[in-house]
Order: sequence, then C-alpha cells, then structure tokens
Amino acid sequence: MSKTVWEATTSRRASSDQAQGEPFQAGSSLGAFLGSRPPGPQPPGRPLPLGWAHLIRLNLRAAWGRAYVRVIGANRELSWVFFEILLPILGTAAYVFIYRAMHAPPAYTGFVILGGAMTAYWTDVLWSMASQLYWEKESSNLEAFFIAPCSRMAILAGMAVGGAFRSTLRAAAILFLGSAIFGVRLPPANPLLLAGVFLLTLGALYGLGMTLASVYLVWGREAWHISTLLQEPVYLAAGLYFPVRALGGIGAGLASLIPLTLGLDAMRQLFYGAQAWGFLTVPAEMGLLAGQAILMLVLAKVSLDHMERLAKQEGRLTLKWQ
Repeated sequence: MSKTVWEATTSRRASSDQAQGEPFQAGSSLGAFLGSRPPGPQPPGRPLPLGWAHLIRLNLRAAWGRAYVRVIGANRELSWVFFEILLPILGTAAYVFIYRAMHAPPAYTGFVILGGAMTAYWTDVLWSMASQLYWEKESSNLEAFFIAPCSRMAILAGMAVGGAFRSTLRAAAILFLGSAIFGVRLPPANPLLLAGVFLLTLGALYGLGMTLASVYLVWGREAWHISTLLQEPVYLAAGLYFPVRALGGIGAGLASLIPLTLGLDAMRQLFYGAQAWGFLTVPAEMGLLAGQAILMLVLAKVSLDHMERLAKQEGRLTLKWQ
C-alpha cells in the first residue's frame, strides 16, 4: 500500500533532520504551539510541544515586528512628523497667550507646555492603538494576526512599545520647542519619582489602548466616531491646560478614571510643588496609576479572549465593512 501524503512528508523530514544531526519534530510549529498532535505516525520519545524559551523568543519577535513599524517606519514620513509636532504647539500657544493676557503666574505656562507634550500620547492611544485592529481588518491583514502562532497580547504589546517610543520623540520635541519659544524653564524635580510616574502613566494609558483595540473591533465602523468623540473632551477632562482640581472634587474624581489625568497632575506636582494645585498627593496618584495599569492589562486579555470567541462562533469578525 502506498504511503499517505503525511507519512511521506514526515519520512522525508525525519531523514533530512537526522542527516543533519538535528532532532525531528512532527507537525507544524502552529500545531505544536497549540499543543495538538497531527494524525499519522509519531516518533517515540520526542516531545511535540515547544519549549518556553522558544515561545518567549517567538512572542518577542512578534512584538518587535509590530514595534518596528512605529519605531522606524513612521519616522520616514516626514510630513507626519512635522504636523504631529506643529499642531500641538499651535494649540498650546493659544492657552499660553490667554494665561499671559490674564497675568496668571508663570507656572501656568509650564502647565500648558506639559499638557501639550502629553497630547502626543493620547492621540497615539486613540488612533494608533485603539483603532489599529479595525484598520487591519479593513486592509485584510487581521486574518494574519489570528493565524499567527503567537499571542495576540504580544502583538498589541509591540504596538504599545513602538507607539510609546514614537510619541516620546514627539513629546520631547513639543516640550523643547515650547520651552524655547515661550521661555519656560521647568524647575528641577526628583528624577526617580518623575520616571516612575511617567512609566506608570504610559503603562496605564497603553493598557487602555490595548483594551479599546478589541472593543473597537467588535463595534466596527463606530470606532471612527468614538475616537473623534474621545479626543477633545478628554483634553478638557484630563486638565491638559489647567489644574484638574479646578473641576471640583466630583469632576476631578471622575476625570481620574482616565490615566492621563493622574499622571499629568503628579508630574506637575513634582515640578511645581504647591503651585501645581494638585488633586491628590503624588504617592496616592502613583498607587492609583499602578492599579489602573494592572486593571487595563487584565481587561485587555479578557477582551482579546472574548474577541477570539466571537471570531470562532460568528465567523464574521474579519469581514470588512462590518
């Protein structure tokens, strides 16, 4: 009796691998990653599942592949870089002139410059994180994400790291140019606390973006409207251009559900102290940011799992124009 296609394929792979002195593993990497055994003869004493080292390396490569587009590729479009720096500076300049016309303390000009720099992160979370999976579906690339033998969390993590790096370059340029144009000198702050607040803020912000990515994909075409709706109102609620405490206790408490609010308020306090008119103490805000970062990552995993279940049950998640 002639061999089946599977037997012939595994026989050739076994002879080739043994000739090169390498162990033979039956089944594709995807099948081994999923822990399933393909039909046909199995070599005795050879484990099929991949090791942890290989899985970690696989997910790191997937994360780097998604981060590369944002770290290297996005900076090649010089017109994008120009407008992503110029437009926030124009918006920031309006508030600077308003505060100067009102003879406000010089610290308020610093508040505006810091807020203008942080807009780079919020726009990146909305348009390059939350909307990304929807755009991948519309460009027929989402299927590759589902069949890839890596974690979807690794793909989103790569997007987050690359987006944070790109946004940091924009934010640094806005901070530098704004300080140079308007003569703002930020007071010295504790570098360790400042770095801690900054990293916790980015972790919570991009965790929120990872969660919204799945939600936007399920909602479909409404993603465009939601991103537009969440942009300007959040600038107001987060207190990008004024101390959030001005919204009152209830308003500031509700606004604190947005990680950007707590992170920006804590950074202003580290730079300006009592002049920042902070909402909560810096340690309290750091604790809340850490809790938000953990919660957002858990919600991101839950929402991704739910999205995959919908893809299996309904079979229309990757269809365009849905």
